[in-house]
Amino acid sequence: MNGVQDLGGQMGFGPIELEENEPNFHGKWEERAFAITLAMGATGSWTLDTSRFARESLPPAIYLGTSYYEIWTRGLEKLCLQAGLISEDELANGHKIQPPTPVKRILKAEDVAAALAKGGPVERPETTPAAFKVGDRIRTKVMHPEGHTRLPRYARGCEGVIEAVHGVHVFPDTNARGDGEQPTWLYGVAFKGTDIWGPDSDPKLSLRLDLWEPYLDRL
Repeated sequence: MNGVQDLGGQMGFGPIELEENEPNFHGKWEERAFAITLAMGATGSWTLDTSRFARESLPPAIYLGTSYYEIWTRGLEKLCLQAGLISEDELANGHKIQPPTPVKRILKAEDVAAALAKGGPVERPETTPAAFKVGDRIRTKVMHPEGHTRLPRYARGCEGVIEAVHGVHVFPDTNARGDGEQPTWLYGVAFKGTDIWGPDSDPKLSLRLDLWEPYLDRL
């Protein structure tokens, strides 16, 4: 979607400040937000791409005015409401009012390490030949989907070169809106910075993006 989360190349937000020896979390509440989000994702009530879209579609003032893990928490609230796991009254009051809603799976504490080590592979078997090969020149499509997409707004309508073929993977655009995985080929694409941000950008800059086949046209 064309949302406030897609900030690549936009000005006015200041430099990215790097924190030396930055910890994984800056407070216990961030650890808890991270843990609850992973635990609820493991229930199978939604997909990873659906959870990304829940965060991306937060109102702009909330998205830009809250911290990273606050955004995660707000997104999780949306997901739980949409899945019928909580009600608006329960969210407002901070406790359960109705009997708990059953979920598909429960991630137990003793299983967390193994679950994290296993991850959630999204590579799928090949069913059709790849449309592109390494060295092919492509142009990204100009598209404005209302749902989740992994094609950044700043990289649409740009020329690039296929640098790697990563195999077939779950297509996030359809998976996020509940239309199934629809696996398709994924490519590593290299761009010149000037082809992305124009002739006024740094000519020494280059950019590499992993992009799905439906995003690309052959030159």
